[in-house]
Order: sequence, then structure tokens, then C-alpha cells
Amino acid sequence: MTYEGKVVIVTGGGGGIGRTIAAAYAKHGAKVVIVDKEADGLKQTSEFIQDAGFEVLTHVLDLSKPIEIERFFHEIQGKIDRIDILINNAGIGVFKSPYDLTIEEWDFVVGTNLGGTFLCSREAAKIMRNHGGGSIVNISSTRALMSEPNSEAYAASKGGILSLTHSLALSLGPDHIQVNAISPGWIETGDYDKLRQIDHLQHPALRVGKPEDIARACLYLTNPENDFITGINLVIDGGMTRKMIYEE
Repeated sequence: MTYEGKVVIVTGGGGGIGRTIAAAYAKHGAKVVIVDKEADGLKQTSEFIQDAGFEVLTHVLDLSKPIEIERFFHEIQGKIDRIDILINNAGIGVFKSPYDLTIEEWDFVVGTNLGGTFLCSREAAKIMRNHGGGSIVNISSTRALMSEPNSEAYAASKGGILSLTHSLALSLGPDHIQVNAISPGWIETGDYDKLRQIDHLQHPALRVGKPEDIARACLYLTNPENDFITGINLVIDGGMTRKMIYEE
């Protein structure tokens, strides 16, 4: 698998899953652009990729601000001319009781996660259609399919991303742009060695997920040979959403 000559944009690339996704595409020959609202995180990701011998471009971008998103894509088009792949990975959450969640917090989470995904997709697609098409992957969550208490804004935004994905797949299909979603379950981005045995064994796959699991799925969905795959939601959770749980 090679992505030589491909231009890939990864949002939320300042750490965690986004950092691993960006590094995976760089390793496979792509020209990678990472955006994040945290400059320090961008710097660390950039150094991580460059230390491995690959090139990367960075840009500080707050996805809660539509004007900044439009400006970024206008500026990046002048620098790199084309976009082949967009990974909408950035996301935030506010977890508190719905009795206490403010409308400002709701708007911030939904606006960033769902609104930011839509605007990045729209602006990238404008560029993709002028170069034969492309591929968009939206990182949702298994919280779009099931929930824990006090996750209303986050769950709603991730559920909206799933609906947005299949809608965009139909709208952008005529321009040869595939749009798919990935819903990660528990993907550990901290110290994996500190996880407990019970953390692993509760998964049918017998382990907690790693960022590399999501990166490999992105590579699969955006492989040009897989252009028949569009509009899907790929759940990557070690089987947890298929596990029936009863009280003993």
C-alpha cells in the first residue's frame, strides 16, 4: 500500500489517534497536513513524524470557528494545490448532567464536532472535485450507538456525524468522492501498560484498542482500490457493541 503523491489532511492531529493516523500516512509516502487548535500538540506531532524521517505541514486551527476553517482551506490550496484525503478526527466533549449542561456548552461541542466536520468536508470536497475526487473519513464514536450518563452533547454530535456521513456520500458521489465513518470504542491513548486485565478481558477481542487500529482502518477506507466503499460506518471496538451484558 502506497500513498505516494497523495495529500492528506488530518484534523485533531496534535495527539492521540490523530497523531498516529498522520504518522501512518506519512510512513506510506503521503504529504501530510495536520491541524489542531493546540500549537504545542502540533509541534510534538511534527517532531514525532520528522524524527521518523518524513515531512509534515502543520496549521493551528479552531474548528469551532467557521471563518477560520474556510480561511485555512483557501490558504492550503495555494500551498499544495490539491487534497486527496481528509480525516475528520478532531473532537471535544463536555460531560455533565443534562440538568446542568448549558446551551453554550451544547453549541460548542456540537458546533465543533459536527459543524467542524461538515465545514471541513465541504471545503475539502470543493478542492477534491477539481482533481478527480478523493476520500473523506469521519471519526465518530460508539457513543453514537450507545451511551453512558451525562454525555448528551458528545453523543448527539457523534450521532450527527454518522447521518452526515451517509448524506455526504450521496451528495459527493457524483464527484468521485467517497465518504465513510469510523466509530472507535475504547482506544487507549495513554499508558497502555497500565491497563488492568479486566479492561482487556471485557472485550470479546480480549484487548483494549490502540490508535494504530484506527489508523489501519483509515488506510483501508481511503485506498483508491476501495472506491466501492462509501457511506458506511465501520465500528472498531473489539466487539463491545455486540456483547450482551446482564446483571449477575
